[in-house]
Amino acid sequence: MAYKTTATTSGGRNGRAVLENGGLGLAMSFPKELGGNGDGHNPEQLFALGWSSCFGQAILALAKNHGVDGQAAKVTVSIGIDKDDVSFALTADIKVSIPGADKDKVRALVEDAHRICPYSRATRNNVPVTLTVV
Repeated sequence: MAYKTTATTSGGRNGRAVLENGGLGLAMSFPKELGGNGDGHNPEQLFALGWSSCFGQAILALAKNHGVDGQAAKVTVSIGIDKDDVSFALTADIKVSIPGADKDKVRALVEDAHRICPYSRATRNNVPVTLTVV
């Protein structure tokens, strides 16, 4: 295994989440939209942060093959959560902007990045994802 990290949470969505190495600890809370006070962070926010960073790295890894400047890329990931037939389910919207780049090249790059990004691979066929080039 190339890398592994561990986090522990006590108190669920109204508790505290900490990384094993102590480098990051966050107060967690239900979003106001789900009946909470919204005073802390929530798993959907953390998922959006992680996925946007990971997807951005996939863009960087593949950009040269597409003749695009990956350093100029801005990746925005929005994570939604809503009730479904079983309990709750996630949705994801990934928007990529590379100013000055040809949109068709960026579209091809985004599709390739979606194939290799570990977050995209982990959620494939489980989470509806919309890819948009802006």
